[in-house]
Amino acid sequence: MGALGEAHLSATAVVAACDYYEEEEEEEEEHDVVEAPVDAMEPAVRALLLGLGEDARREGLRRTPKRVAKAFRDGTRGYKQKVKDIIQGALFPEVGVDKRTGSAGGTGGQVVVRDIDLFSYCESCLLPFSIQCHVGYVPSGGRVVGLSKLSRVADVFAKRLQNPQRLANEVCRALHASIQPAGVAVALQCRHIPLPENLKCETLQGWISTSHSSCSGIFEGENSSFWNDFSMLIKLRGIDMERVSHSASISWCPLRSCEVPICNGHGKKATINGAISPKSVPAPSNMVSAVSSMLLSLGEDPSRKELLGTPLRYVQWLMKFRACNLDVKLNGFKLNNFSVCECPAGDAIDHRAIHSELHLPFCAQCEHHLLPFYGVVHIGYFSSGDGGMIDRSHFQALVHFFGCKLQVQERMTRQIAEAVYSASRGGAIVVVEANHICMVSRGVEKLRSSTATIAVLGQFLTDPSAKAHFLHNILDATGLAI
Repeated sequence: MGALGEAHLSATAVVAACDYYEEEEEEEEEHDVVEAPVDAMEPAVRALLLGLGEDARREGLRRTPKRVAKAFRDGTRGYKQKVKDIIQGALFPEVGVDKRTGSAGGTGGQVVVRDIDLFSYCESCLLPFSIQCHVGYVPSGGRVVGLSKLSRVADVFAKRLQNPQRLANEVCRALHASIQPAGVAVALQCRHIPLPENLKCETLQGWISTSHSSCSGIFEGENSSFWNDFSMLIKLRGIDMERVSHSASISWCPLRSCEVPICNGHGKKATINGAISPKSVPAPSNMVSAVSSMLLSLGEDPSRKELLGTPLRYVQWLMKFRACNLDVKLNGFKLNNFSVCECPAGDAIDHRAIHSELHLPFCAQCEHHLLPFYGVVHIGYFSSGDGGMIDRSHFQALVHFFGCKLQVQERMTRQIAEAVYSASRGGAIVVVEANHICMVSRGVEKLRSSTATIAVLGQFLTDPSAKAHFLHNILDATGLAI
């Protein structure tokens, strides 16, 4: 009997990533009014799946085109929203104090809303990026605006294809025009997921960070006391924002470094000392055309200057996760034809024989939504009879092999555990900790959620103390107290 017949595989989710949505999506679809045409979006997603070597009819992918179309429509709903509809009726009189004695309330006192969590789609690569937004304004005319409206206005512009500096500018201008204050200040901290090969185990989040700001009215000027107050008020939250005006023309998207776009479907490959950069990935023209049709379906213009090359870059990202049939051997791991060797119940296990490889970084692509999930893998194993250890680079290659394809976390955890067991023969335990973009960039927006899965085989299954010893190793390595 194979490993799954005699071993125990469990998946313990802190927050379930994709399956959580299945029933909810079915209920939503009964009530949603589809505003954007899906006839272009869904066939385009099927074309992308075909280009990745996948079978769109297999379980797990059958509803992916519908889910991806819905996610993109939800993530760009800001195009159909107007700021005036949000602000209208939300201005309230607030007297404040006499101007001769100070400033407060509706007569010059600053109001700051901090830590507004947002997500937007990067216009350079169509991948979501996270935003922590801080908005301040100084009321004028004895009127203040409902605090929730500041967050809602910021979300209108975040729910469009964006780059960080333009987002800061648009939020600032819209608030200044709609509530007519003495001035507005906007500060953004944005994070973009890096290329999979650039993920580092020292940084679990692994995101590329950048800060941007925009201001108007009395916040402007090199020595504005109002800007200094704004900076100090967000610094009280541990956020140190330098007042740097980042140019929107400066690219922060890691995929832009792969090539210099000329027009959709074509591009000038990046070179290093005259040689073509190894990061350049060939992209089938039919897949690039499919992404262009998706942009059209969203109401965007693929020929817009900022979107030139975007379909190509998105396809290049997807091609990093194309289907692979090399499932027999990988760096000495035999991935099939193995069985479980159970340890007799009375035998004591020497915990010094347990080997661990912790914090192996990975980036995979969720097959339900075509959105990345990323994190770390912890592997424990009993070595084979000769007592030899497996090199960490082999484990990293194994994690990369199972991660760089369309995946779900539960399956990836099981596959890695089976591969490690086939090499160790004594026992294997695998814990995967991951953050799923589909949990935060879609309608439900479960911010700061994470998912943990665990698979247990062989001696780790028969000896609970061995499993506990390995889990304690993870706690010790991450510096957490029990």
